[in-house]
Amino acid sequence: MSSGVRAGVLAILLIALVSVQYAALDLIAVHGVVPNLVLLLTVAAGLSMDLPVAVVLAFCGGLLMDLAPPAMHPVGGWALAMVIVALLAARQRDDAADSPIQGLLTVAACSFMATSVYAFIALVSGAPGLGVGQVLGVILIAVLWDVALAPWLLPSFTKLLPKLLQPEPIRR
Repeated sequence: MSSGVRAGVLAILLIALVSVQYAALDLIAVHGVVPNLVLLLTVAAGLSMDLPVAVVLAFCGGLLMDLAPPAMHPVGGWALAMVIVALLAARQRDDAADSPIQGLLTVAACSFMATSVYAFIALVSGAPGLGVGQVLGVILIAVLWDVALAPWLLPSFTKLLPKLLQPEPIRR
């Protein structure tokens, strides 16, 4: 599979995850908060891929989240948050490989960090009707959602990404 085809497949995967996250999972939202599928993919990339690849994937996924309708927030907040998640997950690569519990703790820390960064950007940019108490509630729900889905999605994403993005050996 050529690098262009791999990039296309990855783009389709990101678009599908963002679509499911904002359309289908909205049906099970708790106080407007849904599981962050792009975050779980980003954590998997940080845990299983080279750092530059994980950061590019994180930025693209975050930017897609920023631009997905209804985009009524500053563009770049989710992109920044996802890049930080990729960096944080990559630093936990060795520990998370040793224990599934460590993988869940990595997801919890990354979810907390990403939601906090995004909420901070929203607070600083003057989002109407957003208070600190409300933000703390959203962060808690987001972490619980992401940790709840991590045992099912994180292993799948961690196995899928290297197969999808590893170049084929050159045959002579």
